[in-house]
Amino acid sequence: MSVTYVITPELDSKFKEPFGTLIQGSFFETMSQFKEIVARENPAMIISVGDTVSRNLHQHRVIPHLSIVDYQSMRRKIPKQRFPDKNIIEVKNPKGTITEEAIGAIKEGVQSSKQIQIVVDGEEDLLTLVAVLYAPENALVVYGQPHKGIVVVKATQEKKVAAQRFLKEMKTAKEDKQV
Repeated sequence: MSVTYVITPELDSKFKEPFGTLIQGSFFETMSQFKEIVARENPAMIISVGDTVSRNLHQHRVIPHLSIVDYQSMRRKIPKQRFPDKNIIEVKNPKGTITEEAIGAIKEGVQSSKQIQIVVDGEEDLLTLVAVLYAPENALVVYGQPHKGIVVVKATQEKKVAAQRFLKEMKTAKEDKQV
């Protein structure tokens, strides 16, 4: 398995800060506000990163083109959920890393004419950066912010540059079999 990026302890605390607009509230409140944003922005695509936010979007009939899940919520295993009408791509992406396999799956997912569900063996958190980087201009990437709500990132040139900057600050590795 080819690991491309590894998060450093310094960046780990930075990553806990919202990378976009934080919408606070209950599931119902955050989904209602997100629906308003979608209606106003008419995004090129919606990408969800995380099991809870992906499930909530589907339940509220806001169907992401690409959903990235790892069958965990707040580091605890949860029941596997397959979203209807989505093609499944399975990848390995250990905690605290971003693998070439995961990057390739996200690129494939945003370019596909079909709806895709990426199932991660490992952890999907850092894949938000890759999703923003490869999303079409003005797409919305949404992920959960534990105990607070959801974060909505509009894939603008500015946000793509910020994602690239974050990735450049991470440790890079060609091949790390111990990860």
